Amino acid sequence: MYDLLLMMSQAVQYMARTRAYYEAQGFEVPYTWAHFDEIPFTPLARPLQESKVALITTAALYDRDADDVRKVATHTTSKIPERLYANDLSWDKQATHLNDLGSYFPLATLKQLVRDRRIGSICANFYCAPTEYSHRRTMEADAPEILERCRQDNADIALLVPL
Repeated sequence: MYDLLLMMSQAVQYMARTRAYYEAQGFEVPYTWAHFDEIPFTPLARPLQESKVALITTAALYDRDADDVRKVATHTTSKIPERLYANDLSWDKQATHLNDLGSYFPLATLKQLVRDRRIGSICANFYCAPTEYSHRRTMEADAPEILERCRQDNADIALLVPL
């Protein structure tokens, strides 16, 4: 019992587990995490209290199958969804769950920050980024598509909350 409690009190070692998984599958080259020599962050163009925030999640609007085509999705922020989905993705489903929407999709918190005048506003839409586990597809297709949608909504800041 003590071992179980100890295991549950420690952070999930995703990077080590991913490397071990790929090694066990027989891949000759270990999994390579995304790395950028230049960090694509920029200073805020205006104060946070005047900025419009876009919310981006890696969860989906519907319960996908593992072989479903994944694509960028947009949904209104006027109503907080009852739930989002990610059961088709690889993550430690024993160490965590999707029952607490606010823990991985902070739309209610962002709305409170607007009421408290901590941020200016929230974009009319939030965006679901497909998780393809492909650096190339993310960089060449999904990221530019999400950037365009953020620009259409006049976002000043993008808050990415990966699952």
